[in-house]
Amino acid sequence: MFLPRTIFAATVLVFTLLFPGNAIRSFPNKPACDGDEVQDEFGRFMHFSEAPEYLNDPRCSVFATKSMLFECEPSLVHIAMTIDLEYIRGSIAAVHSVLKHTSCPENIFFHFIASDSSSVNVPELSRTIRSTFPSLRSKVYTFKGSIVNNLISSSIRHALDNPLNYARSYLADMLEPCVERVIYLDSDVIVVDDVQKLWSVSLTGSRAIGAPEYCHANFTKYFSDEFWSDPEFSKALEGKRPCYFNTGVMVVDLVRWRQGDYTRKIEKWMEIQKERRIYELGSLPPFLLVFGGDVEAIDHRWNQHGLGGDNLVATCRSLHIGPVSLMHWSGKGKPWARLDGRTPCPVDYLWAPYDLYKPHDHPHHHHHRKTKITVTYMS
Repeated sequence: MFLPRTIFAATVLVFTLLFPGNAIRSFPNKPACDGDEVQDEFGRFMHFSEAPEYLNDPRCSVFATKSMLFECEPSLVHIAMTIDLEYIRGSIAAVHSVLKHTSCPENIFFHFIASDSSSVNVPELSRTIRSTFPSLRSKVYTFKGSIVNNLISSSIRHALDNPLNYARSYLADMLEPCVERVIYLDSDVIVVDDVQKLWSVSLTGSRAIGAPEYCHANFTKYFSDEFWSDPEFSKALEGKRPCYFNTGVMVVDLVRWRQGDYTRKIEKWMEIQKERRIYELGSLPPFLLVFGGDVEAIDHRWNQHGLGGDNLVATCRSLHIGPVSLMHWSGKGKPWARLDGRTPCPVDYLWAPYDLYKPHDHPHHHHHRKTKITVTYMS
């Protein structure tokens, strides 16, 4: 289902405003060439082109050392993402968008987290990242699903039950102790602004995380009647003004996280969920219970979420009103799937320019890139 023509025109207008020609410094010293291949969950090869090389603006910080633990360099901006077979295409597009729009791409360090599942070839995923982004500063970690397998309860959508969805709760354990702050991003996002701005957000007081908050949302609907009927449970929110926030985009102070032992607090709520069924939405509610009312509110432009529809139906949605720095296809529908199926939503055309996927057997795949779109300016 497509949006009305006027909304589509507005979306395209936003697209032209988001991507000015002089927004970044890219240096494609060599033509884009074929990268490495990774097999999807059906055994088919996924092929990615090598991304252009992006170099620092002269005003960027210069590294003081070249130590063995390069991730300890204080000038780095740390970003954590998960990678798996189902979402590798989205992850690569997300990385591409970050590098394209930041002023200091050489100062970005990506921490990729992969599952230890027997169906996942971590070395193959690593090679794909390296071949697609040869200059990228990154490290791949293996997350042990056994840590959370016994804590996960079924949710309203099977994809939300993947143990890798819970890896964000263990960043403080997995990353080097010298890494004191990290931006966590889901794999279905596109960043169209300088990520340095998000990195520089201050977390005031003792707050361990920052995220865009949505206080108009009905917070009570994220928990069951079982939760609200037990005064011991609802006491967790007593004296607070909790607001909904989406955990797909967060700035995390890992020092405060470790000091507050927040991983264990999240696990405690997961244990209660196994026994009492107090929520339905996978990894999100424990974060709301632990951090609700104590989150550094970041501008909404940094998480225009919900573009994939709701968790059950992949409906088309438009961008929210206001400026956009990050678009997030949270929900059931993913832009690459809808584009491949020739049933794209208007917002999916904003994702397409960052897609580096090069299928061998689908010559029609990039047809959407050749389509001319007329921009209608509306008063």
